[in-house]
Amino acid sequence: MLALLLCGTLCLTGCDSSEKGSTGQVAAVEEEETAAMVQAPDFNADSAYAFVAKQVAFGPRVPNTAAHYQTGEWIVARLKEYGAQVQEQKFQMKAYDGTVLNLRNIIASYNPGAANRILLAAHWDTRPVADKDDTNTDKPIEGANDGGSGVGVLLEIARTLQQAQQKPDVGVDLIFFDGEDYGQPDDSPMPYVQDSWCLGSQYWSKNKHVANYRAKFGILLDMVGAENARFPREGYSRQFANEVVNKVWKAGNRLGYSDYFKYQNAPAITDDHYYVNTIGKIRMIDIVELNPNAGSGDIFGPYHHRHTDTMDNISKNTLKAVGQTVLHVLYNE
Repeated sequence: MLALLLCGTLCLTGCDSSEKGSTGQVAAVEEEETAAMVQAPDFNADSAYAFVAKQVAFGPRVPNTAAHYQTGEWIVARLKEYGAQVQEQKFQMKAYDGTVLNLRNIIASYNPGAANRILLAAHWDTRPVADKDDTNTDKPIEGANDGGSGVGVLLEIARTLQQAQQKPDVGVDLIFFDGEDYGQPDDSPMPYVQDSWCLGSQYWSKNKHVANYRAKFGILLDMVGAENARFPREGYSRQFANEVVNKVWKAGNRLGYSDYFKYQNAPAITDDHYYVNTIGKIRMIDIVELNPNAGSGDIFGPYHHRHTDTMDNISKNTLKAVGQTVLHVLYNE
């Protein structure tokens, strides 16, 4: 194995030398790339953190509850305040247990007339049960990271786009998917229900907010706020949009966030991006905290679908790393 790794390293070095010539030429190319980069506005992690805390203060955002409705109204109001063209997709879907869920996807568009568009997404609902916890497994979770963090980053990006003097050269669509976390638990005694997760992204992928909507690519944010989070390259992201993965991870590392954006492969997981790729036919990657080396442990971390998913887990440094990286990608398209 060591010999193979060394051989691969030598081959890569040889290819690089043959294509770009001397070390000086490589440095010149890198310097030119750096000089050509557009500087994105500063991502305010304090503001993103406050957006996460506000969601948690509403309570668990479980569909068909008052907290869910109030949070949706607040998200819509913030997006309108930040100058976006806002649409709401209100619809009903039946959950795995037969519950009819009243759901809504919230879509915010910037520069809606631009043909070249980038899609950013997160889910804003929270898990109705703590099925991985040891106590109160039938109670909903706060979802500070699982749901709240992605929404907090998107809202801060919306605020930044509205206030920035220089706008990106692309149109930007933010989609807040509903019903992502109402999926069937692994230990459910009920008959298995196919595609019980990610209900909002399934609906949007079949009923886009604009006829024949297309985007150059998409980035999904899920569980992007935990302290010392690590974001490996998720399997479906590599399968459907590997060049987008490379673009985003290169940006994160170039900006100094190599501790977060790890050049490590992780298994494929069913998340909203899977349906956007397979049904919506838009290339979308997932920035999601995963631990591929968990072994028999939980690949999603110790707080996932547990009552410990609280604000105590949320780190401004992690929110900053993700938000600044995504802004950089937007501004350099």
